[in-house]
Amino acid sequence: MEQTQNIGSFLINAGIRPSFQRIKIYEYLIIRKNHPTVEMIYKDLNSYIPTLSKTTVYNTLKLFVDKGITQIITIEDNETRYDPDISTHGHFKCTNCGKIFDFSFDNKNLNIKQIENFEIKQTHLYIKGICENCKRKIIIK
Repeated sequence: MEQTQNIGSFLINAGIRPSFQRIKIYEYLIIRKNHPTVEMIYKDLNSYIPTLSKTTVYNTLKLFVDKGITQIITIEDNETRYDPDISTHGHFKCTNCGKIFDFSFDNKNLNIKQIENFEIKQTHLYIKGICENCKRKIIIK
């Protein structure tokens, strides 16, 4: 319960009216940490919140992005995912199991001569490969 109250306060501070559905959607994002799609959130929360619609999920996530408390990640062209971690970090997507992992990197130390006099507003780094767990399973086979 305390976490829900904290999320409500967090949303208010971000300029968002903390409805029950908005609180639960943000709670889902921070607890699951699975960089979900609208479909994933809707599927997982619909049994708990029967009045929830995909449109509500989509509009809520758009509001979160517009207010700067969630970012969109698009690793695949046909798949939009959402991440409540708005700090500068990269994403690794396992091409075997589909899981997405966060990793830290320092964009101040990126040495990109072609744009050294540009002002960088956002940085997105996506890497695809095989995660440690899947690699282990492949080796065992």
